[in-house]
Amino acid sequence: MTASTNPLQPGQLWIGGRWEEGRPSNRYDVVNPATGEKLTDVVHGSAQDVDRAVAAARAALESGPWPKMDASERGRILRRAGDLIQSRKDELARLESANNGKTVKEAGRGDLPPSWDVFHYYSGWANKLHGEVIPVDGHYLNFAVREPVGVVGAIVAWNYPLLLASWKLAPALATGNTVVLKPSEQTPLTALALAGILAEAGLPPGVVNVVTGFGDTGGHIAAHPGVDKVAFTGSVDTARKLLHASADSNLKRLSLELGGKSPNIVFPDCDINAAVRAALWGVFANKGEVCSAGSRLFLHKAIHSEFLERLSDATRALRVGDPLDPASDVGSLISQRQLERVLGYIESGKSEQARLVCGGGRLSGPTFDRGYFVEPTIFDGVRSEMTIAREEIFGPVLSVLTFEDEDELIRMANGTVYGLVSAIWTADVTRALRLARRIRAGSVWINDYNCFDSASPFGGVKQSGFGREMGVHALEQYTAVKSVWINLGPR
Repeated sequence: MTASTNPLQPGQLWIGGRWEEGRPSNRYDVVNPATGEKLTDVVHGSAQDVDRAVAAARAALESGPWPKMDASERGRILRRAGDLIQSRKDELARLESANNGKTVKEAGRGDLPPSWDVFHYYSGWANKLHGEVIPVDGHYLNFAVREPVGVVGAIVAWNYPLLLASWKLAPALATGNTVVLKPSEQTPLTALALAGILAEAGLPPGVVNVVTGFGDTGGHIAAHPGVDKVAFTGSVDTARKLLHASADSNLKRLSLELGGKSPNIVFPDCDINAAVRAALWGVFANKGEVCSAGSRLFLHKAIHSEFLERLSDATRALRVGDPLDPASDVGSLISQRQLERVLGYIESGKSEQARLVCGGGRLSGPTFDRGYFVEPTIFDGVRSEMTIAREEIFGPVLSVLTFEDEDELIRMANGTVYGLVSAIWTADVTRALRLARRIRAGSVWINDYNCFDSASPFGGVKQSGFGREMGVHALEQYTAVKSVWINLGPR
């Protein structure tokens, strides 16, 4: 059965290559966070639904056409999937915008191109997973091969729904695994659309299954003994639960891409125009709901006043508005809960005596009253011990700190539980490389911000997680190494 790609129909579960109904009473509404309007309703997947999805994935892994398929054919399917995403970019961008609250402009630029590109990238890897011959002692031929890890549970967050799913599905499929995908309960619609795209691309039934639902649905996947690995993007609190679930079930593998409180460091000898623009979009892109947001801006004392003035002017010029309006720069936060969280952090900054430079409140008026719109906000005079400098806000709030000494800078930059990304702005290459070695982060960007490519690994250290998305290193997360010995000696 071919999947429908109309995600605004009442949502069903995609299991074993066909749409399946959940219990009629077990449904919930999916809304547009910018307007509060219902987009559709989808199934809240139960433990029994997860059981059926895992069984379908296991059957596809062990007895379907997928394990018998030539690796080059797997690559061709992934290539077609990328082509189909690209051909429907406008439709999918509008859908992502309506479901997430991000601007359609951002979805079209930041979500869709890397989504189709990662399928294109891993399509080329499908038939290039080479083994190795090992020169062991004795009359033996020993070689190692990489095999699929098995059934993968992919659980993704709501801030980049299609992109995060693509980051996990493409390498998992290139290496021959099967997948049960659980999108966020708030943003399931592009995952359902992706199920249809993959079926149209020629993916056999059961290779990818999509089960929508809340946290308990993801919990069933994490605890399921038939799941061999979980790939997760989300919060540290949920990651801890996944670790416990793995320990209590079958010690399944985990790869975790979690939060960040990333330092963006600016020296006086930088290209100030480029650095201001990068600082602006480094924290306010996707309304700040970005794990890699440059939410801590470290300004050298000599450049602090000029830089902050330019950045504040640019921030005030941002247009917050209807996400589906191409003229809007910043859209709506995802939910009432997230709105209250962000506003709570803003109040914390005020109470801890940080200086509010601009923003700081919820927007009101005909465009805003039914959604969750917050003004892009900058605090100056922030100290490392303040809550807004330590905790991930996940909203359009920037903390500005000042430094003079490099040792003091490194102490502050590394002074959180996170270690996802970082940036250094300077014309001094020696200084940039010296600091890059000392900063504890999975990525260091020099004289730029938000550098991503399907070929380059992305992930964090400390409580930003472990494992890597993208690049050749992601393939390690989805394969197991098998050693084969052959006795070549006389019988």
